[in-house]
Amino acid sequence: MKIFCIGRNYIDHAKELNNPVPSAPIIFMKPPTALVVNDKPFFYPDFTQDIHHEGEIVLRVCKNGRSVEPQFASRYYDAVAFGIDFTARDLQAKLKEKGHPWEIAKGFDRSAPLSKWMPLADLPNPQDIHFQLKKNGEVVQDGHTRDLIFPFDTLIVHLSRYFTLQRGDMIFTGTPAGVGPVQIGDVLEGWIEGKHLLTCAVK
Repeated sequence: MKIFCIGRNYIDHAKELNNPVPSAPIIFMKPPTALVVNDKPFFYPDFTQDIHHEGEIVLRVCKNGRSVEPQFASRYYDAVAFGIDFTARDLQAKLKEKGHPWEIAKGFDRSAPLSKWMPLADLPNPQDIHFQLKKNGEVVQDGHTRDLIFPFDTLIVHLSRYFTLQRGDMIFTGTPAGVGPVQIGDVLEGWIEGKHLLTCAVK
């Protein structure tokens, strides 16, 4: 099982971090130990003082494939979930300054809370999914997947050029504007199409 993540996949998010809008998907990965499931809490690590939330729609890969053709891409995912890409922003900034990889800022243990899965068939429009992240009851991120720079099918095609996709792989498709810091005591909630799917307490 692989956890793919896509960076800067919403224009407004790229702008809020003063990053250029990418011309091709920016890919990084998280290890399986990053996952937090069943609404278990996120424990604030001691190696950072600036953890940010990044709420995202996550795709579930449903069949194996490599070098997928665009006309077949939609056959390779069958469900979505709400995920949080926790980021140690202070570590990431230092790594970026040196031109180093981001892994310790993005892939540390428990950095990827994930909700239960929602079948695509249950969504009113799988190509325009509305999702929200609430912090302590207030909406902090509000996104629509219609605004993705690189939509789902494009991500499947691109990733499968370099990696064999396998059933059970996950793709964190990118976060919209509104990322920000979390503190111990915060409660984060993920919503898809008005349905509450994820609760993550920061401890």
